Amino acid sequence: MATIGTFTRTGDSFEGTVSTLTLDAKVQFRPAEKTSEKAPDYRVFAGRAEIGAAWKKTSNEGRNYLSVKLDDPSLPAPIQANLFSVDGGDFELIWSRPTPKRNRD
Repeated sequence: MATIGTFTRTGDSFEGTVSTLTLDAKVQFRPAEKTSEKAPDYRVFAGRAEIGAAWKKTSNEGRNYLSVKLDDPSLPAPIQANLFSVDGGDFELIWSRPTPKRNRD
């Protein structure tokens, strides 16, 4: 797992930065208008460009977080991450590499 972003809550939004080897941007999570049950709860923007979406989730331990998908032409593949609250009221965007699927022969 790696922290790729730090954020603060501003009203209903989250503002901060995302830093990876190919992406270093100021980012804002803005509430989205839900058009269906599966629609994202937030849209993710770097400036005016929409670079992702986030869905409200609750962990098995009852902790609320956002499940985030970021995508940008500079990325080799979309980034899956989670935005968690940390001590002091700040938030961290945590990325972990997906486990490869094994063939069942």
